[in-house]
Amino acid sequence: MAKELWKGNEAIAEAAIKAGCKFFFGYPITPQNEIPEYMAMRMPQIEGAAFVQAESEVAAINMVYGGAGSGARVMTSSSSPGISLKQEGITYIAGAELPCVIVNIVRGGPGLGGIQPAQSDYFQATKGGGHGDYRLLVLAPSSVQEAVDLTQEAFDMADQYRNPVMIMGDGMIGQMMEPVEFTDVPKRNLPEKTWATTGTKGKREHNVINSLFIDPAACEKHNIHLFEKYAEMEKNEVRVEEYNMDGAEIVFVAYGTTARIVKNAIATLGKEGIKAGLIRPITLWPYPSKTVEAAAAKANVKAFLTVEMSMGQMVEDVRLAVNGAKPVHFYGRTGGMVPTPAAIVAEAKKVLGGAK
Repeated sequence: MAKELWKGNEAIAEAAIKAGCKFFFGYPITPQNEIPEYMAMRMPQIEGAAFVQAESEVAAINMVYGGAGSGARVMTSSSSPGISLKQEGITYIAGAELPCVIVNIVRGGPGLGGIQPAQSDYFQATKGGGHGDYRLLVLAPSSVQEAVDLTQEAFDMADQYRNPVMIMGDGMIGQMMEPVEFTDVPKRNLPEKTWATTGTKGKREHNVINSLFIDPAACEKHNIHLFEKYAEMEKNEVRVEEYNMDGAEIVFVAYGTTARIVKNAIATLGKEGIKAGLIRPITLWPYPSKTVEAAAAKANVKAFLTVEMSMGQMVEDVRLAVNGAKPVHFYGRTGGMVPTPAAIVAEAKKVLGGAK
């Protein structure tokens, strides 16, 4: 299939359809509006599919709960403040072990913030966001093509683990246009959805889906079960790109579109005789801690520099993985400001000048 030029948001929506998404429940918010707009156009063209613009983000995520409970492939999308409103529903979905895909095209904050790209929802996505002990699989594409591929795979991941999967991109991913090829992702051996509320027709016991446990012992047992499942995710689903790491004396850690900017900075540093590499987490959870830890053990690595479009969130996971073996520094822009290659180069030189 030939490559076609697609806007990021619309490409994500089409990828979801190709993955078998049957129901989309959403509410408009910039900079992800093209996703529900595209779904509003496309879903009525698909037999048995439906698009619903809910009356609010809260309503949309609870519709996702219902649709996922029926065993259908379901997706919602929003941007930072909208995802905040969905958090109670997300924790209910995680607690009830329902598969779904959630897209967050991140904008600046806190509060209403602005509509420009940011990465300041990292804590929200990877550290819970809602209440209780739960985890989301969080995928961070750095190109429109990767967004397409990860969106398609996200539905399989959700079904395999009976868990919400979040695609976390920033405003640039959603708004940029790049060549895309829609190809089938490798299929997983997925379990039958025997738990779904499809109607018994007198042939089986009723399926009941909820996350309510009055007995604390039963609630603890359920939490232990969930974390056994999360341990399987950590074992099987870590994704990471290592770029130009051979002989690197400074290691950048960055994800999403920020990682692309960092690659330009690495090229500039290389021309000046400074060896720099990049660790790019593709899964923000589970986090590729072992990759960072292994890099920290290398004698040639003098320091780490985490680059984010935030005031510093992922850097905490980098510090945990490095565990004091090497200095960990941070450079970030926030509020919708985007770091430049020149500024990253300058920061790297500053770090190396002070690194022991």
